[in-house]
Amino acid sequence: MVSTPMDGHIVREKIREMNLQSVGLATIRELNRIVDYIESSTGQSFIRMEMGIPGLDPPEIAVEAEKKALDKGVGSKYPPFDGIPQLKSEISRFIRLFMNIEVKPEGCFPTVGAMQGCFLSIMVCARRIKGKDRILFIDPGFPVNKRQVKTLGHQSDRFDIYNFRGDKLHEKLKSYLKRGNFAAIMYSNPNNPAWICFTEKELETIGTLATEYDVVVLEDLAYFGMDFRKDYSRPGEPPFVPTVARYTDNYILLISSSKSFSLAGQRIGMTAISDGLFNSHAENLEPYFGSTQFGRASIFGAMYALSSGVSHSNQYGLAGLLKAVNDGEFNFLEPVKEYGRRASVMKKLFTENGFDIVYDMDENEPIADGFYFTVSYPGFTGEELVEELLFYGISAISLAITGSDRLEGIRACVSFTDKSQFPILEDRLKRFHRDHQSGFRAIEAY
Repeated sequence: MVSTPMDGHIVREKIREMNLQSVGLATIRELNRIVDYIESSTGQSFIRMEMGIPGLDPPEIAVEAEKKALDKGVGSKYPPFDGIPQLKSEISRFIRLFMNIEVKPEGCFPTVGAMQGCFLSIMVCARRIKGKDRILFIDPGFPVNKRQVKTLGHQSDRFDIYNFRGDKLHEKLKSYLKRGNFAAIMYSNPNNPAWICFTEKELETIGTLATEYDVVVLEDLAYFGMDFRKDYSRPGEPPFVPTVARYTDNYILLISSSKSFSLAGQRIGMTAISDGLFNSHAENLEPYFGSTQFGRASIFGAMYALSSGVSHSNQYGLAGLLKAVNDGEFNFLEPVKEYGRRASVMKKLFTENGFDIVYDMDENEPIADGFYFTVSYPGFTGEELVEELLFYGISAISLAITGSDRLEGIRACVSFTDKSQFPILEDRLKRFHRDHQSGFRAIEAY
């Protein structure tokens, strides 16, 4: 019997206790719970790569701005649920300076995390035009977004971008949109989980077809500017962050403050609706949201029903941070380059020990090193590999739950693995590779 880094009997016991049909297809939260149980029972720590939780301290500028607001007594007052004026203005300015796109402050507002912005956007888009209520996901993607669509009682379709990069994207995307029943297209860029980034040609294709078929593009920019192959950190100077907004007026931008700004615990995201879409009218919105105007339906209809607003002091914290970023006083991307450095080392450790990178190219260019990467190991499906790695003290999620067609792969997040853990990861990967070259499988042995 091969001795694995984690006691195999305990690992098997904790998996059974969760009573899952397949641990390899567990949700991120379920897998997180299993790992917690194993760590507690064994007294040993995992290399935790299953959850995309940022691991860096929040910027002091944001902390101090929020403290100052609390000292002034804003904690005793309800916030405007569509955002305090200075935050709306700074979001608008941020988009202009870093994306070279104009969105008026009225269409810019904070949400309780970008995920709430996604939920709100899906809700309104799916009611905009009668008969157009399906969401098309360009996968792989964040699994919760599909759950949001189901929760709202709508349907979705999806396709994996892997085999449809570049010129191939046009016909593939058109084959769905020409059906005439899609309300919106949704994707993340950089991509969670594959870390691929759309090229300008691909963004132009998406934007052009969105206009042609009157479909709204929901552009999830959770990892804003974190394609570290280019420097997007200088306000008002090229290169600007790539966006579909250059090619259509049918867009909503969803920007997280959790990753690029390291404000994960504050749960504040940003939603920006294009001026044209914000001021457009659709008769089907009125029965659900009390207005035919898209912007008013979004804010005074959907947003008001979802939340009484992001916490008042938190809005001041983000406004203070954005002002410093917009004024060029704080380089928001410099601290998060640490994720790219970690990914570079971790990818090398995996590939040196028999693993392959699954999503490896952006057309003709290798993908960037960033928050996530994807790997596979010969002879394993992603579902099997997730479970097998638990016996070696390494946690990740299967690409199967992200809408990927690459069922051999898993997603690894680098945020919780600092350089002090690299020797542990290396040792566990070496043991994994050595054991499996001899035909051992922990999922069969225990």
